[in-house]
Amino acid sequence: MDEFDDDRLRALLPSLRRFARSLTGDTANADDLVQSALERALSHWQSRRDDTALQSWLLSIVYRQFVDDYRRTARWQRVLGFFGLQAAESAPPPDRVHEGRAQLAAFAELPAEHRALLVLIGVEGFGYREAAELLGVPVGTVMSRLSRAREKLRLLGEGIAPAAPPLRVLVNRSPP
Repeated sequence: MDEFDDDRLRALLPSLRRFARSLTGDTANADDLVQSALERALSHWQSRRDDTALQSWLLSIVYRQFVDDYRRTARWQRVLGFFGLQAAESAPPPDRVHEGRAQLAAFAELPAEHRALLVLIGVEGFGYREAAELLGVPVGTVMSRLSRAREKLRLLGEGIAPAAPPLRVLVNRSPP
């Protein structure tokens, strides 16, 4: 499949939007993220390796585009702070304001890495190995992050703020 398949790409749009929404937490930003990722994908269409893994390839591009955008925004915030300027705050969209379900609110509190894994594995049906390849991390990292994400989501859903893990004090017991 060397040529562009519009129908297949359109069928994947809801999945891409869900994933982008889980990362950004905002419908408008998610749409912008998907558009940027699709522009990148279309400009590099010939470089994809596996025609059967189009969804994985596109989700990987969405994730990397999100990370790039986040880093770029953080750099600009530091530059603005250096010059004593603040970025203009925008009001949240009405659909975000009226989100009433506690589980979605808890989901939004999770770090982006946890949200991405929960969506990829829990919603999109990817396996641990596929998610690891998509995110560029080891399988063990996927498994441990997913376990922590599920536990934290469970605690937040129950209204319990997860405690920070206790620090261990290491004592040197070797003779002087």
